[in-house]
Amino acid sequence: MTFTHERPPFQADERTALIGWLDLQRQILRWKCEGLSEADAHRGVLTSSPAMTMAGLISHMRWVEHTWLEVMFLGGDGTGNPSFDEEDEDADWRTGGATLAHLLAEYEAQCARSNEIVAAASLDDIGRHPGYRAGNANLRWMLIHLVEETGRHAGHADIVRELLDGSKGYY
Repeated sequence: MTFTHERPPFQADERTALIGWLDLQRQILRWKCEGLSEADAHRGVLTSSPAMTMAGLISHMRWVEHTWLEVMFLGGDGTGNPSFDEEDEDADWRTGGATLAHLLAEYEAQCARSNEIVAAASLDDIGRHPGYRAGNANLRWMLIHLVEETGRHAGHADIVRELLDGSKGYY
């Protein structure tokens, strides 16, 4: 695996830095999927966490982006987002047999939509979802959380990939 992406500029305004770090973590997740067979993308490597697959990670992160920016920030409807499934806490990790390419395309589209939402708003704007306490956070808080969660799962992807085929690397 070769990774050539750069960190955000050292002297960036707040929005550029936040989106730059978020985009870098998103790119790392996609990079960790490069060259995986379909079987490996869906293969669990942790017996105690069978949903923790590369495909599952990508599915989960697609829905995380949707949850925070379309539902919590814009106040949109969570119907159809498996993160809100009260019967199955891991529903957003389940891929339903979707190919890794399909899941990556959905993730890419969701990230693009997220960036559009962020570009059209102030970092001080407050979320609009009345049904969740976190819906009262401002966009800055939500972006910092997305950097944290995406980075955490990029670390999981490091481990999953190494357990799948021995591939290692951050930069």
